[in-house]
Amino acid sequence: MRGAIHAPMEVGLGGSSRNPEVLPEFWFNIKPFLPKPLPPMIKPDGTPVKPEELEVLFAKELVRQEFSDATTIKIPEEVREAYVEIGRPTPLMRARRLEKYLGTPARIYFKYEGITPTGSHKVNTALAQAYYNAIEGTERIVTETGAGQWGSALSLAGAFFGLKVRVYMVRVSYKQKPYRRTLMQVYGAEVVPSPSNLTEFGRKLLKEDPNHPGSLGIAISEAIEDVVTHEATKYCLGSVLNHVLLHQTVIGLEAKKQLEAIGEYPDVVVGCVGGGSNYAGLSYPFVADKLRGKAKTRFMAAEPKACPTLTRGVYEYDFGDTAGMTPLIKMFTLGHKYYVPPIHAGGLRYHGDAPTLSLLKAEGIIEAVAYKQTEVFEAGTLFAKLEGIVPAPESAHAVKAVIDEALKAKKEGEPRVILFNLSGHGLLDLAGYEEYLAGKLQDYEPAEIKPQLPKPGT
Repeated sequence: MRGAIHAPMEVGLGGSSRNPEVLPEFWFNIKPFLPKPLPPMIKPDGTPVKPEELEVLFAKELVRQEFSDATTIKIPEEVREAYVEIGRPTPLMRARRLEKYLGTPARIYFKYEGITPTGSHKVNTALAQAYYNAIEGTERIVTETGAGQWGSALSLAGAFFGLKVRVYMVRVSYKQKPYRRTLMQVYGAEVVPSPSNLTEFGRKLLKEDPNHPGSLGIAISEAIEDVVTHEATKYCLGSVLNHVLLHQTVIGLEAKKQLEAIGEYPDVVVGCVGGGSNYAGLSYPFVADKLRGKAKTRFMAAEPKACPTLTRGVYEYDFGDTAGMTPLIKMFTLGHKYYVPPIHAGGLRYHGDAPTLSLLKAEGIIEAVAYKQTEVFEAGTLFAKLEGIVPAPESAHAVKAVIDEALKAKKEGEPRVILFNLSGHGLLDLAGYEEYLAGKLQDYEPAEIKPQLPKPGT
């Protein structure tokens, strides 16, 4: 049975996890705790990017947060109120049925972000970014989205704070996930399949391949081109940069308090990684403990074999988008020209990773594992049968990693506490599950990866 029934103070919607006092007053910044200084964003000529140079794209306060070395940043009261309205603090739950099925001595806890109106963690930063843009006089915000969780979140945030929203949705996801598109439109957003005919870069790609499936890197390029060619318009990003990851730390800060209330601390922290926002959001408050010598927690990032940035990528400077319009950032990357196969985990179809997460991986603080699409859906289906929640395809990568860790604990005969982020539900992603159940789901794994990288300063 669920933890909420066995121990109301432990987990579940009716227990201490829904105590408003659990909601933090500050976001947490990992930068001051990194084992090495974060390599700066640079221009193609090799010179560092100045903060004011990013203000053409982002709200000024978001730029300030991106470059900030402060340990914490105050959450505006308007944003905290919006957090409560959309369901924060989210529940910490225990997967007792999964534990019993696996016969593991591990205790498995998950932070469930799927209870938000848009069904995922993405709304945590969407509300913050929309708020800052609104108070600075922005009239219109533009973004990209893969599977649609981020686009849905920003569409709702735009409605909350009175902003027009345009979303460039990766074309293959636009077709695979029509109800995500509909949800964005219900919230008032304009949704455009990417590559599109609205931008010069999109038109170029469609001329080369009228059936191009698109990618997050391409959609980012289109969104940026849109922003720099329209007035009173700013760009909002769903992952990768530090101000985005910063906003997501409400997840880990809440989880820390919720675990403390029941006398637990994680031995392993697991999450899926595309750009890195949901995993960083859960793990960074615990990573800081390890970096300060206060814990020995292991950190495991799960990704698709079709887009294996952390497991097969290189740690080098690369563009954040396909067209090469962004500054260069040092990250694990497959190369900004990498052709990402059309897997259902659209939020993980990105060629690179967050710079802070990449540095932690390079320093051996974070481990990574990659999975095939079929084994991910198998894990997601098992979790749904046992716990009642259908994980988003992205989150199902974390579920697969958790199962492997729990079976490892069983084999070794050692109990351990496993914490993971169930970053979203899959009720708008059932096409992937339908293919899996029908035996039609394809696996994609590149035989060879040769990243095409820019050469700064040449």
